[in-house]
Amino acid sequence: MKNYSKSPVIKAPLRSRIFRIVSQQAALKNVRAFVIGGYVRDYFLKRRTTDIDIVVEGNGMDMALAVASVLKVNATLFKNFGTAMLRYRGLEIEFVGARKESYRSDSRNPVVENGTVEDDRERRDFTINAMAFSLQEEDYGTLTDPFNGLEDIRNKIIRTPLDPDSTFSDDPLRMIRAIRFAAQLEFTIDKDSFASISKNAERINIVSQERITAELQKIMASRKPSIGFNLLEESGLLSIILPQVAMLRGVETMEGKGHKEIFSHTMQVLDNVAAVSDNIWLRWAALLHDVGKPPTKHFDKDTGWTFYGHDFVGSKMIPAIFRNLRLPLGEEMKYVRKLVQLHLRPIALVNEVSDSGVRRLLYDAGENIDDLMLLCRADITSKNPQIVKRHLTNFELVSKKLIEVEEKDAIRNFQPPISGEIIMKTYGLPPCREVGMIKDFIKEAILDGQIGNNYDEALALMKQRAAELGLSEVGA
Repeated sequence: MKNYSKSPVIKAPLRSRIFRIVSQQAALKNVRAFVIGGYVRDYFLKRRTTDIDIVVEGNGMDMALAVASVLKVNATLFKNFGTAMLRYRGLEIEFVGARKESYRSDSRNPVVENGTVEDDRERRDFTINAMAFSLQEEDYGTLTDPFNGLEDIRNKIIRTPLDPDSTFSDDPLRMIRAIRFAAQLEFTIDKDSFASISKNAERINIVSQERITAELQKIMASRKPSIGFNLLEESGLLSIILPQVAMLRGVETMEGKGHKEIFSHTMQVLDNVAAVSDNIWLRWAALLHDVGKPPTKHFDKDTGWTFYGHDFVGSKMIPAIFRNLRLPLGEEMKYVRKLVQLHLRPIALVNEVSDSGVRRLLYDAGENIDDLMLLCRADITSKNPQIVKRHLTNFELVSKKLIEVEEKDAIRNFQPPISGEIIMKTYGLPPCREVGMIKDFIKEAILDGQIGNNYDEALALMKQRAAELGLSEVGA
């Protein structure tokens, strides 16, 4: 049995009205209540948090209703889980009764029993999340830290309170949570805990995809996402939950020639994007921009390793990846797919910055051109500073040309000046192949710079193409 009396005597000035009300209601109900978990951890990390977890040695839902009544707010009850939640002045407060829980080997759902706050601490995932502040009047604000979580915070360590095999086997999602906290806090996972993650990696298969993806999103949103994805790859979890990215690891050699190590390159691209943008979907595009390389990898004794068409193949893989991860299949997926498909186009323009090529890029990228350019800059990861400088200099030429052409031709998000309705009305046509042919002819002429992006020149070209197709104007 753990000796809880040896916790360091540290008191926090819990000044929030919430804590005093919980303390008073706990005294009225003759139960003990504690602030536990993330709020306590973040207090010592000096991180702002709006989530507060209250554990009660009794009925958490009853406590939530009592506190909500005093605050004159509503409490939401989750009876199946024995928890409740209320919102107050930007805070989200969750109440739960102290409990024990364990998992069967073949189930995602825990077996839950009532317990003490000591039991509740033992079921916590990591030492840094097992600390608690007392809300009892006699020792209000006193820290209890039976597993030395405060010391682990000082040493920047993620460690399980009990045997890591039991911790991770009971709730396998904790393996990804360990990695998520390591990424968010830039901590190191304890050696024994990480070895256990690798050992128990296959257990992740019993966890719902939605819960896994929620953790992946938090890793992706961290300051340096590569920390998390490197740990996922090293532990073996990545090959289970995102095999298309795990396959990027490694270098194959033929006739003494090896290709670039794609996984480490991808991690650098991801961090480069994260350094300049909080856009989570742009970060996903960075992670997935080269997923088409493994299936397109080819060796030729004259040219060496090639990945021809990996941009196109990779873009085709995006819908299945999003579907498997239960990520949104609407505009977010289309955005990532577009950036993956186009990520080589700006670099290709470096060799020949033609107005026509720039117009087509502006047209194809549309409103996402700025994000595409961010991704392409991030994709320059050579370890040779001279090569990086040369690529960035050339890339700036492309950027300037994009601005010049956009100002001159207004191509970004443009719609051809002649619509299908105008063509059908002019020639008395129903929707048909000829209408599409005329529209495409005008669009291509504008993109090639043969005519300007204006109504008069487009109208003249419409009449020329219609005559070639043997069409006559209505009333002519």
